[in-house]
Amino acid sequence: MQKPFLDTKIPEGPLEKKWSNYKQHAKLVNPNNRKKLEIIVVGTGLSGASAAASLAEMGYQVKSFCFQDTPRRAHSVAAQGGVNAAKNYKNDGDSVYRMFYDTLKGGDFRSREANTYRLAECSASLIDQAIAQGVPFAREYGGYLRNRSFGGVQVSRTFYARGQTGQQLLLGAYQGLMRQVKTEKVKLYARHEMLDLVLIDNRAKGIIARNLDTGEIERHGAHAVVLATGGFGKIYYLSTLAMGCNASAIWRAHKKGAFMANPSWTQIHPTSLPQSGPYQSKLTLMSESLRNDGRIWVPKDQNEKRKPNDIPEEDRDYYLERKYPSFGNLAPRDIASRAAKEQIDAGKGVGALKNAVYLDFSRALKEYGKNIIKERYGNLFDMYRKITGINAYDEPMKISPAAHFSMGGLWVDYELMTSINGLFAIGEANFSDHGANRLGANSLLQACVDGYFILPYTLSNYLASEIKVPKTDIQHKEFDIAEANCRKQLEDFLTTKGTKTAEEFHKELGKELYDKCGLSRSKEGLEKAIENIQKLRKEFKSNLIVPGDAAEVNSELEKAGRVADYLEVAELMCIDALQREESCGAHFRQEYQTEDGETKRDDENFSYSAAWEWTTNPSKPNLNKEPLIFEFVKPTVRSYK
Repeated sequence: MQKPFLDTKIPEGPLEKKWSNYKQHAKLVNPNNRKKLEIIVVGTGLSGASAAASLAEMGYQVKSFCFQDTPRRAHSVAAQGGVNAAKNYKNDGDSVYRMFYDTLKGGDFRSREANTYRLAECSASLIDQAIAQGVPFAREYGGYLRNRSFGGVQVSRTFYARGQTGQQLLLGAYQGLMRQVKTEKVKLYARHEMLDLVLIDNRAKGIIARNLDTGEIERHGAHAVVLATGGFGKIYYLSTLAMGCNASAIWRAHKKGAFMANPSWTQIHPTSLPQSGPYQSKLTLMSESLRNDGRIWVPKDQNEKRKPNDIPEEDRDYYLERKYPSFGNLAPRDIASRAAKEQIDAGKGVGALKNAVYLDFSRALKEYGKNIIKERYGNLFDMYRKITGINAYDEPMKISPAAHFSMGGLWVDYELMTSINGLFAIGEANFSDHGANRLGANSLLQACVDGYFILPYTLSNYLASEIKVPKTDIQHKEFDIAEANCRKQLEDFLTTKGTKTAEEFHKELGKELYDKCGLSRSKEGLEKAIENIQKLRKEFKSNLIVPGDAAEVNSELEKAGRVADYLEVAELMCIDALQREESCGAHFRQEYQTEDGETKRDDENFSYSAAWEWTTNPSKPNLNKEPLIFEFVKPTVRSYK
């Protein structure tokens, strides 16, 4: 029997009618009542900015929080390759249903049908929205919007603005947000970090935040709270994410009762720049769009000494084209990353550390000419040259897998509400649309669709029952308790007086996770990782050093809080990976694979989303299961061969 708090609230009716049925029956809040209702939105990336702007445009009073100095610095700017939409401009057989199926299959049939279909259904509206905002998508000579392909599909449905699609979409959302700031419908709190969630009568009623410039601890109340704080791939330390990306907002909410779903499903992106030395603190993403025209290969000979341009075709192994002829270099990310690791582990890696593979544009340059390639990827080639000193027009790029996207996140129902009433999670902060592996160019889509087109309906449906509820009293005892706990944690960090910085702990944790809960996992490795993480967490409590104090700008204090959370998130990731005795998508258990090394799914025993419940002991979480029921699609063997 499914527990009431795991009620998915999926509407009745045919798949293609569920969202329209929901909208037709959702409760509404009239314009005069909207003025009385306050909403907190934490995060100003694509999901947070679009949600705050949309809700304020409707008339709600919105408080918007970000730890950056401006919403424009949200990590959505780093998404390069494009955004998917089922508009079928190429007349190549695309449709809403095909996009839904590609996404469901890409996630290895580990996501909800209804949520995944809604993502595809709303995709066309997003492109219209972005065009209206002035997003400069690439166009054909005749003026039509141009499309390209991405991994895991056989059609062209990805709209793009060179290699800076995320930045352009974020600027569109940002201008909408700042318009509402100007009208005073949104109050923007930049350089503020959420430290805790406040519940009153088991409903989300506010947050505790720290002003990162002054150190002041602040209380903020609202009728509902929306978390739009992105993913936690930075837990691996070396990742494609910005240094500030973290899991703290969703983890603090988890410890207040919000279930965490499928935390072990984290994506390793196949086209990052390789690590060049131990001094690095992050890696740089090269867009997956490069795989449209670039061909990936390694030398056949492990002892190859020649420069890439001097290696003839017969001595090259285009391993993706060889292993996955139907999709070739556009195989999904999890498959492409594992295939690269396979070649590197076999001793065929290239570069100074032998930790990369080649991404070669020589054939495309001959076929299309330099001007066309420059038009498509020019800023990416420029970025590569600035970082590496190598001109990729003249010789192949070197790329390597790197930690990237979190498919797991806070569990949410069809309305994007967590297991806490009044707490919503949108974008990468939730788990809802991607299953065990995200297809490229679906990240920007989900973030925008959640903020622009879904949350305004579902949050209004919730707030319709809150219109008679007065403004939240920030002097309530629950705010007192939450603030006291936050102050105590900060004080504990400052008074430990150990010898290791938060950065050192983070680096050690990241290596442990990447080695044992990264591209491949095993029972033995995960059990050892859990043991080591527990030891590391114990050492963190006694040997951390944080200079300075809390009443000032103190980035080391910020890091300490985020790493403390990572040390708990990491253990849950490993526990989640250990209990899932199958291989699916990005979760590759060595014990569960086919004879030719592909994932071996177990639908009979593991066709569910794991929703973990906090029990005050990070080593003993409680597992709740949301069964994945496939009414409209029969899960098949996920093959791209």
